[in-house]
Formats: sequence, C-alpha cells, structure tokens
Amino acid sequence: MSTAKPGEKVRGSTTGRPIMALLDLLGRRWSLRILWELRQSPANFRELQSRCEGLSPSVLNTRLSELREARLLENGELGYQLSPLGVGLVEQFLPLTQWAENWARDLQSPE
Repeated sequence: MSTAKPGEKVRGSTTGRPIMALLDLLGRRWSLRILWELRQSPANFRELQSRCEGLSPSVLNTRLSELREARLLENGELGYQLSPLGVGLVEQFLPLTQWAENWARDLQSPE
C-alpha cells in the first residue's frame, strides 16, 4: 500500500480529496498510535516499538515510512519526532480527545 496523498485515489475516494487522503492514512493500523506516542517526546525505533506494545517491526517500519513521506514525522537527534505538520495535526486531535472523554462519561452514566 502506498502513502495516501491528496489528489490521488484512496480508500473511500476516487478523487483523493485531502480529508479522504488523511483519513486513509490515519485509518491504517498503528498510524494514529505512532503519532499519539510521539506527541510527548521523540523516540528511536526500539523505544517507539516498546511504547506501541504488540507492533511488529515490519509494520512499524512501513508506518514510519508512510508518515515520513506524508511529512508528519521526521528524524531528529533523539529519533523519530513529529514534524511541524505532525504537531499541527496532533493539536487538532485535542478537541476530539475531550469530546471522547465526555462521550465515555456519558456512556457510563444511566440515562
């Protein structure tokens, strides 16, 4: 599977609208987890694999390559880290994270 790119056919979209390309990339197994783990601090390959318990080296390598090609990750002095684009994307997750916390509380309370 190649990296999802705006303007190219992706899962769910023959036109490759930017949002569909992003959702295709983020919908790939482990992509979101890798980004989420790197939001706190950079990590080398082994550390990142350890943070993502159960992630095989081959899948991690593939996802890192896709996320670098999408310019969401870069190699830094301390290992893999979010690029400026990656930081901007993860910042967009914060309101969704708060919504998910509220949703979880609502589901636990009786109607």
